[in-house]
Amino acid sequence: MVYEAPLKGYEDRANWKVLIPHDKNAKIEGLDVFQNYLAMEIRKNGLVEIHVLGFADGKQQTINFPEPVYTAYTSGTPEYTSTLLRYGYTSLNRPTSVYDYDMTSGKSTLLKQQEIPGGFNPDDYTVERVWADAADGVKVPMSVVYKKSLKKDGNSPALLYSYGSYGASSDAYFISSFYSLIDRGYVFAIAQIRGGSDMGEQWYEDGKLLNKKNTFTDFISCAEKLISDKFTNSGKLAIMGGSAGGLLVGAVVNMRPDLFNTVVAQVPFVDVINTMLDSSLPLTTQEYEEWGNPNEEEFYKYMLSYSPYDNVKAQNYPNMLITGGLNDSQVGYQEPAKFVAKLRSLKTDNNILLLKTNMESGHGGATGRFDALKETAFEVAFILNRAGISE
Repeated sequence: MVYEAPLKGYEDRANWKVLIPHDKNAKIEGLDVFQNYLAMEIRKNGLVEIHVLGFADGKQQTINFPEPVYTAYTSGTPEYTSTLLRYGYTSLNRPTSVYDYDMTSGKSTLLKQQEIPGGFNPDDYTVERVWADAADGVKVPMSVVYKKSLKKDGNSPALLYSYGSYGASSDAYFISSFYSLIDRGYVFAIAQIRGGSDMGEQWYEDGKLLNKKNTFTDFISCAEKLISDKFTNSGKLAIMGGSAGGLLVGAVVNMRPDLFNTVVAQVPFVDVINTMLDSSLPLTTQEYEEWGNPNEEEFYKYMLSYSPYDNVKAQNYPNMLITGGLNDSQVGYQEPAKFVAKLRSLKTDNNILLLKTNMESGHGGATGRFDALKETAFEVAFILNRAGISE
């Protein structure tokens, strides 16, 4: 809800007027105030819409976008009297672009677009929004991109990615490095699971603390949806997640190892109990709001029931690449190391299990553009190798 108040007498709420009424199905994520217009970022149904309200006539405009799933955001227009709103737009098949939107005429003008070496044609790819049925009946959205020539016969390799914690939304945006996979016939999907705020604040609340397992079962449902819709099969499905997203893939691979061929867990938060019990770590106590306080029995037992390290057991696991950073201040290098050691002692398969520790990096991976590209190339090469793709 947005109110309008006079400069004089604003202290008295009786003088306030409702400018934008409350909508339980929408979340206002940002406002840009102009002399004659109000621009709003509103998250609704898992997507950010940009609305413009004219003060003179009270009419609202909505900026139209070409793809069914995307990321859009206002980028801060400093001139108060301006009639132009600057915003950014990107999607799974659309490089990041900057536009000026004329709030008087309702027209957008492209100013700049991310350059893709070698050229790029968005029309060569199909973007879809797919909805999976979660274990409790909730509809979970996924953003999917693939080459238009791809046949949905269940034989294509696929990569499913998500995060699902801290209320961070997994919006669809252009990731150039994954086109090394897509152009080789991969389906790439981003799951907007609970634990993020993709579908609003309640979406986050339903995927944290004692509801955390919804994050994992949502992801499993998304993987099953990709298979049932003939995008891929379990023998060709790879999954990836980093940090709390590494917790996600670590948890689901314990729960459903049969569902995946390959797992890439980047600096994964996998030793939940031991880390959360160590209050000397700088992040631990503030993390109680996300995971719970393990010094309380109810939270301890619940966290123990999904902690990836504590739930490794004697069973077949997929191919796995697990990374760590020696100087990581958020997920200690010992977490992925312990996880790999326990997997090696218990797993009953002959699939590849790699631990790759960067002896110079922290939580964000390799520093420097070229070192970061090499790290990404290694992960992509591992995924391709495990699918039997050598060129």
